[in-house]
Amino acid sequence: MAPISILMVTPYAPIRDGIAAYAVQEVKALRAAGHRVEVLSPGPSAAHHHLALRSPRGPLALAKRVRRYDKLIIQYHPDVFYPWPITAAEHRKVTLGLIACLRLAHDSEVRVHEFDHEPRRHGRLNEQLLRRMWASAGRLTFHTAVERDLFRATYGVPDRKLALIAHGGHFEARTRLDRAAARQVLGLDPEAFVFCSIGFIQPHKGFDRAIRAFAGLGRAGAELHVVGSVRVDEPEYVAHLDELVALAEATPGVSVHPGYLGDEAFDQWLVAADAVVLPYRHIWSSGVMERAALYGTPVIATRVGGLADQAPPGTVLVVDDDELRSALRACLPPERAALLARPPAAESIEPWPADLTSVQAEIRRRASRRAPVADRPVPGRPVPGR
Repeated sequence: MAPISILMVTPYAPIRDGIAAYAVQEVKALRAAGHRVEVLSPGPSAAHHHLALRSPRGPLALAKRVRRYDKLIIQYHPDVFYPWPITAAEHRKVTLGLIACLRLAHDSEVRVHEFDHEPRRHGRLNEQLLRRMWASAGRLTFHTAVERDLFRATYGVPDRKLALIAHGGHFEARTRLDRAAARQVLGLDPEAFVFCSIGFIQPHKGFDRAIRAFAGLGRAGAELHVVGSVRVDEPEYVAHLDELVALAEATPGVSVHPGYLGDEAFDQWLVAADAVVLPYRHIWSSGVMERAALYGTPVIATRVGGLADQAPPGTVLVVDDDELRSALRACLPPERAALLARPPAAESIEPWPADLTSVQAEIRRRASRRAPVADRPVPGRPVPGR
C-alpha cells in the first residue's frame, strides 16, 4: 500500500493504559511502513493533538478534523468516548458524533478493544444509533473470534467489514536478558521456581485467586510474585491491593510488588518467571499473554473471553480455582513436586501476651514492621533518591 496520512485516535503514552501501550507499538509499525501518522488522544500525552473526547461534544469536535487525513483509525473502548454515569440523551449525542466522524472520514478502521454487548440498556433509539454507528465504519477489527462473533450477533454488521488482527502483531521484545540475568537484576532467587502474575491491579484480574491457588507451594521451593500498579486511584482498587498484600503476608512464598513498571522492567519479569499465571475473572484478550509468548514463557490462564482463541500452543487453560491449583502443582518439576508429599514442618508462631494492654502494644509493634505500600521498592524500578 502506498504511504498515506493517518489520524489515530487513542489513549497514548505516557498514560498507564493497555490500549495506550498497544497504540504506541502500532504507530511505530505504521511509520516503519512509510505512513505519515499523527495521534490524537483524549488527554495530555505524547500525542500530536489532544481533545476532550469523553463528552457529548467531543466526537463532534473530532469530526471536524478527520477529512484532513487519508484514513482514520480509532482504538475503541467505550470509556474513551462515553462518560459515566451518562443519560440516554447524552449517550445519543456521543453516538451521533461518532457516526459523523466515521462518515466524514475518507476511510476508517476501528480496533474494537471492548464494546457494549447490551445496547438496549440506554433505550431502543440508542440501540438503533449504535447499529448505525458500527455500520458506518469501513472496517472493524477484533483480537479474537469470540469477540467478533458476539459483536456480529449483537449488531448485525456484515462479515465483509469484520476482521481479526493478532493482539501481539506489533509487539517487540523490550529486553535481551536471559532468565539468570533477569533474576539477578530483579533480586530473585536463582534456584527458586518462579510464578509471576503481572499487570494492573484490579479485581477482575484475579491475582487473589493465584495467591490462594499457590498456598503450600512454598514448601517446594516455589515463589509467586504479584507485580503491578493500581490503574486508577479508586477505593475499590486500593482496597483490592491491600487485600493482595494481606494474602501474601499470610502465604509463605508469595510477594506483592506494587508500582508501575516501564516496558523493559515489565518484560524482565516475564523472562525471569518459570510460568506466568493469569487467573482473570473476565477479559476479552490479554497483552500479557502475547508478551509472554515473545519469550517462550509458559502461561497458565483461565478460560474466559477470547483467551482460548488467543492462547499460543502450550498454554494451560483452566475453568475454576480447583483446576488452577492443580495446574500450578503440575507445572513444578518432579523433584519439587515430591517435596509436597512430605508433611509440613511445624511453624514457629510468636506467642501473644496474656493481658489486653500488652496485646494492643504487640499489635502496634507487629504492624509497624510492615512498610507502607507506597514505600516498598519495586524490583526492576529505580527507587527515587537512590
